[in-house]
Amino acid sequence: MRTAVASPPAIIGLVVIGLFLTASVFSGFLKPYSTTAPSCGVFEPPSARHWLGCDDGGVDVLSLVLQGGQVSMFVGFTAAMIAILIGAIFGVVSGYFGGWVDAVLMRITDYFMVIPQIVLMIVVAAVWGPSLSHVIMVIGFLMWTSTARVVRAQVKSLRERVYVRRAVSIGAGHIRIILTHIVPQLGPLLIANTVLAITLAIFNETALAFLGLSDPTAVTWGTIMEHAFERGAISTGAWWAIVPAGVCVAALIVGCYLVGNSIEDGLNPRLRASYLSTRSWRLRPLVGRGKDAL
Repeated sequence: MRTAVASPPAIIGLVVIGLFLTASVFSGFLKPYSTTAPSCGVFEPPSARHWLGCDDGGVDVLSLVLQGGQVSMFVGFTAAMIAILIGAIFGVVSGYFGGWVDAVLMRITDYFMVIPQIVLMIVVAAVWGPSLSHVIMVIGFLMWTSTARVVRAQVKSLRERVYVRRAVSIGAGHIRIILTHIVPQLGPLLIANTVLAITLAIFNETALAFLGLSDPTAVTWGTIMEHAFERGAISTGAWWAIVPAGVCVAALIVGCYLVGNSIEDGLNPRLRASYLSTRSWRLRPLVGRGKDAL
């Protein structure tokens, strides 16, 4: 785990995530202008006073991006936590008990897995109404399937370990075995899946907000791009009203991917194909040739 986090891609990803977390936590102090009152002209280009320009209402884009990052990251992290919790419960119970429990839970997982997530998110968000809490629930309740399958496979392997069989032989209960011997071994795997789930949650939140299915009163990266797109930022050439929010989404997703991928490589060294050296493929001299010749 420590080796994986200490790798250069993981360090870069952690720095990116740390910068966004710091900016979101202290956005109230870092915002140079108000996000509700105009502070410059309509679609005013970037300048020394307004580094990222202004939107159609004369609101500073940098202030909007900082405020939107706080809300988008809250939605993404919360939805990812819900998805990981549901997926971990399904995976642990299914992998540990097996039998009909495994069959029932995995069939439920299969049903959720084949449902087009974005389409169902659009339907549910449209029926329930535009709200951040609805977006969080929709994303969280639809993203857990991959985690459940990965955790189930790992638990099936862990339950056959010697120390687990010894715990069973001395009469340890199922709950004690799961909490003491199974769940602690799943820590790095759950961390990797959590980081990767955050990327998908933030992307889905941005997509739903861009489609107008998020809370219209909340400032998120998705709503910033939605308002800029609907109010003619593209047609007027005001790229600064939409590009910064999109760059933030892409940068945060890349940072989370680098960290999650590094942890995954640490858990499964076989994924690191770059460690294959050309020297390992060098052919040995044939018997009777070269030094082996008589």
